[in-house]
Amino acid sequence: MNFYVYVIGSKKKNKVTYVGWTNNLKKRIYRHNLGLGAKFTRGRKWKMLYFESFDTKIKAMKREFVLKKDKKFRYFLRNKI
Repeated sequence: MNFYVYVIGSKKKNKVTYVGWTNNLKKRIYRHNLGLGAKFTRGRKWKMLYFESFDTKIKAMKREFVLKKDKKFRYFLRNKI
């Protein structure tokens, strides 16, 4: 089973990003857009900006932690929207 770390960006002009992990990318972005994702993501429409694949959950969670702290990378992605 593969695990994914992803960065999504809001479609509106405020350009907010969110980093998370999942084992099903399509289902996760769908749930975020339905308002069933993380509390922070509710009420916005999202699109996938970036993702990476990992073979273990632990590796994905560690990478998620790093990406959440990487403000320069998220700023770069946010400006690509």
